Amino acid sequence: MNQLQFIALIAERDAIRYTPAGMPIVNAVLQHRSQQVEAGIARLTEFEVSAIAAGEISSRFSQAPLGGAYQFTGFLNKKSRNSKSLVFHIIDFSAVRDSSI
Repeated sequence: MNQLQFIALIAERDAIRYTPAGMPIVNAVLQHRSQQVEAGIARLTEFEVSAIAAGEISSRFSQAPLGGAYQFTGFLNKKSRNSKSLVFHIIDFSAVRDSSI
């Protein structure tokens, strides 16, 4: 299974664009920061991840405020066929009120 869920801020976002087939796509960078417990020890976790919203969700994502905290659900895939870099594909997201990001 390839499913990922986390809370993050929308740090950067490009304007909506369209593929040659007409599919709307929005590229973005998401930032996450949280406290996790690993082997009984508290650990600060921080990361930035490249993200993409494609299809119907791209319109809603393109209108979400930058800097807003959201719970994202999606999956990871290679950036391109020959790339080793990963990109997070957003399937759904919802606003989070109380967040310590």
